[in-house]
Amino acid sequence: MRSVEDQLAAVVDAAAAPEPIRVALTDALGLMCAEEVTSTTQVPGFPQAAVDGFAVRAVDVGGSAGLRRPERRDSAEEGAEDADAPADPPVARERALPVVGEVPAGSQKPLRLQPRQAVRVATGAPLPTLADAVLPLEWTDRGRKRVTPQRPVRTGDFVRKPGDDIQPGDIAVRQGSVLGPAQIGLAAAAGRDKLLVYPRPRVTVMSYGLELVDLDRTPGLGQVFDIASYVVAAAAREAGADVHRAGIVNAEPRRMRETVAGHIAKSEFVVITGAVGGSGAAPMQEILRELGEVDTTRVAMHPGSVQGFGLLGDERTPTFLLPSNPVSALVIAETFIRPAIRRSLGKTAVTRRTVKARSLRELDSIPGRRGFIRARLMRDADSGEYLVEPLSALEAGPTHLLAGFAEANAMVHLPEDAIHVRPGDIVDVEFLHQRS
Repeated sequence: MRSVEDQLAAVVDAAAAPEPIRVALTDALGLMCAEEVTSTTQVPGFPQAAVDGFAVRAVDVGGSAGLRRPERRDSAEEGAEDADAPADPPVARERALPVVGEVPAGSQKPLRLQPRQAVRVATGAPLPTLADAVLPLEWTDRGRKRVTPQRPVRTGDFVRKPGDDIQPGDIAVRQGSVLGPAQIGLAAAAGRDKLLVYPRPRVTVMSYGLELVDLDRTPGLGQVFDIASYVVAAAAREAGADVHRAGIVNAEPRRMRETVAGHIAKSEFVVITGAVGGSGAAPMQEILRELGEVDTTRVAMHPGSVQGFGLLGDERTPTFLLPSNPVSALVIAETFIRPAIRRSLGKTAVTRRTVKARSLRELDSIPGRRGFIRARLMRDADSGEYLVEPLSALEAGPTHLLAGFAEANAMVHLPEDAIHVRPGDIVDVEFLHQRS
């Protein structure tokens, strides 16, 4: 059997980003940038008020006086006496200034400030000529015709200078960056409404099995609903992929080969549930081997040991072969398919977060296989320690039943040599989702 680590390495190495496309900035969130975005302008392009207040000359509101020690009545006589005395705090010179205008944000009307004047400005408004500071509204008596400063400001206080955010020639977004809210904002600041990005990888999910029927039909004797393909499609979409569920592909061999080959040609990943396990999967595997390399070596894990992976078609498209059992399919999707999709999206962290937690119950695993056990992850309110409660067979059902996953928010990872875990032992736990 192949180890989980070796299988994961092979899968992730085969993952490739799709060909880049140009999309609107509003649709680029979460995608990897395929170009270097360089600013051609400075942001902001003009001196801008950073707060609501009054545009002033700092010298007119005690800006310079507020930075030096006030003069004493008789420094010559008191020099020796007060040498060790603490300095008096700076005091702003109280001086009422006439308010000669108002500039809202977005104003295109030029204003010129004269000495010993103030202009009311809103956040983001352009500063009048000769103004070198903004006196915050809270630092004044809020006068409308005349305003009295209560604190001094220095030159440059509460002013966004031209180019403070971005200068011409600055790299706003680097190629290969995953576009989050900050990167989207920088691209917008650079004046870009479209970006060249690597799109979400296209994942095609299909099912194979004579016993399968789709949800719009009533299962007859010996038939079951096709559940696994819905499970895997949802997991791939949650990982960030653009998912197409192709349904059940049971047909005569030539037609089935054409169907599979067509989906392989237009997808970054293909997942076929029901394509491994038992003699019933042999016809599908024979068709797939005509299209490329398929490896069905068992993986040392439980559940999900029976699986396959190959590179098919002219484009060597990564193709996953999964059992029709929905729990096994979901564990495989979490362990291998999700990391492959995340790598195609340019994510550096391709696996979910794993923490150490103290087990509240006994656990048993199959020797020589890594165990993936559904569980509830909690945190002690007093100590902050993570606690994990593996779901018992009574609560979760046997390992082949999907209902237990609906109650789980985590999976315990038991290494191949951990046959038995006692209550209180520390185990590795993978976050699945945050329950509301």
